[in-house]
Amino acid sequence: MRAAVLYGVLGPLALSVAMTTLLATPATGRPLGAPAPGPVAATAGAAHAPGNTPTATTAWSGSPASTALAATPPGGGVAEARGVTLAARRAAARGIAFGRCPHSEHLAAPITCGKVSVPLDYAHPDGKRISLTVSRIRASGPKARRQGALVYNPGGPGASGMAFPEYAAETAFHRSAAVYDFVGYAPRGVGRSAPLSCQKPTAFAKAPTNFPASPTAVFKRKLVERARAYVRGCVRRAGARLAHFTTLNNARDLEVLRAALGEKRLTFVGASYGTYYGAVYATLFPRHVRRMVFDSVVNPDPWQIWYRDNLDQSVAFELRWRDWRAWVARQDAVYHLGDTADRVLASYEKARLRLERTPAGGVVGTAQFQNAFLRTGYNDAYWDPSARALAAYLRGDPDRLIELAAPDPADAKSDENGNAVYTAVECNDAPWPRTWATWDRDNTALARRAPFETWDNVAMNLPCAFWPLRHDYPVEVGIGPGPRRGTLPPVLLLAAERDAATPYAGAKELWRRLPGSSLVTERKAGTHGLWGGSNACVNRYVDTYLLTGKTPGRAAYCAPRAEPEPLPEPAPLPESGKQPASVPGTP
Repeated sequence: MRAAVLYGVLGPLALSVAMTTLLATPATGRPLGAPAPGPVAATAGAAHAPGNTPTATTAWSGSPASTALAATPPGGGVAEARGVTLAARRAAARGIAFGRCPHSEHLAAPITCGKVSVPLDYAHPDGKRISLTVSRIRASGPKARRQGALVYNPGGPGASGMAFPEYAAETAFHRSAAVYDFVGYAPRGVGRSAPLSCQKPTAFAKAPTNFPASPTAVFKRKLVERARAYVRGCVRRAGARLAHFTTLNNARDLEVLRAALGEKRLTFVGASYGTYYGAVYATLFPRHVRRMVFDSVVNPDPWQIWYRDNLDQSVAFELRWRDWRAWVARQDAVYHLGDTADRVLASYEKARLRLERTPAGGVVGTAQFQNAFLRTGYNDAYWDPSARALAAYLRGDPDRLIELAAPDPADAKSDENGNAVYTAVECNDAPWPRTWATWDRDNTALARRAPFETWDNVAMNLPCAFWPLRHDYPVEVGIGPGPRRGTLPPVLLLAAERDAATPYAGAKELWRRLPGSSLVTERKAGTHGLWGGSNACVNRYVDTYLLTGKTPGRAAYCAPRAEPEPLPEPAPLPESGKQPASVPGTP
């Protein structure tokens, strides 16, 4: 999925945009065979597009290895299970030697950094090993009150959590930071953790680029050509390593990290994709779970991973896009972009057509423009800056739009790295349609109802149609082998009803699959990533759970956060915002 998956959670804790945010990959559970032709199960809260029901002629990925994969035991097999047990035992004996953080991490004392060694292939734990970078800040309160390490992942696949210890200084996290060591890390392939790359960063961050609102047949052929070229780059640059970037391995790595930290049981907060591989971890290692918070939940239904999750995400972004336009229309006296949502859309299209002819500042084309305004679907903090930038541009002042939308060359390497990891994990995790005709049919139908994000989402994920490696099959999270009633401790789920990156239906699905879990819903809100945000009700539930283990029962509800207000002066961009790269491989 395009939105939050790549760079991580677009929320108060880590507001980063990625073209695939809703995805996460289950790692264990009952192996699932290739999807059989049939209707897509209805999902509450997220409409399904006409045409996304596979037919008997739908061509799904199914290499000769597919049958063998479907027959493997849950979790990948006996060898992998033994491998992770051995790796965890060794990590517990070694621990982590924390010290001064490298300059490249931009983390100052008292934050410290270290590394944990994990097998590249858990079926061969004595074979090649890779190192994952880890960051930590000690709990600020008395030692007698310390409850251990709190590990955080901001999502992706492809996002780093190394900066998480910095949040210990923020007011919203003070209570948790007083009793927990805040621990972040970069998953395999990310940052300095055996980094993965599929193309030159300068090529990935190329700007300006244009992406039409309604792709022509010629443009679609270019998308296919670029997707194939991107896959060739992944294979050429990563070689045999490429097959080992999976959600299953991310869950196994988390188990090794737990052991290396000296924790008997894991306390974990995962956002966006982090909720998915966290749920996979809980399925594989339920007795090693202490407390878990899943913030902005990916739909873990094996039938959804990942292709249908992306279809649902495109629908959800359309709804959130309308929310922003309606808000701008209500503020027409400030922005003068139109007093109805349709008139605001007309203003947006006017700017897009102008950029198609003449990129702003020579760096902002329609692809960069689209990516910038996609962030309005992630976080309300972008609503005012985006409206002001659009209004100023239409008045002849492009500076604010350039500030909002132009890619930062300094981020090109990390952006390309994040996209490579995202692609590898999602393509390795599950079967995808293997013919362009299927993608074109499904998304052409979907784009009639949800034009804002549909084709960009396709561009983000299309390499998976041509992925040459054998894939895993999604497993049954929660139900099936793993957590049983009374085995997994209660976990806390957080979700906003109008979240575009991870539609609300996903939270309800995981809630159903984890008996004893508690779902906290922020009503009529859509910001992606809730913990540490402006909703005090949500933060109280999280603090209570992390400090005491108590949940608010099976379900709890919080009133929406206050709607954004136009500011008298232009507001700076959110500090946690990260400039998204252009759609990889767009013509």
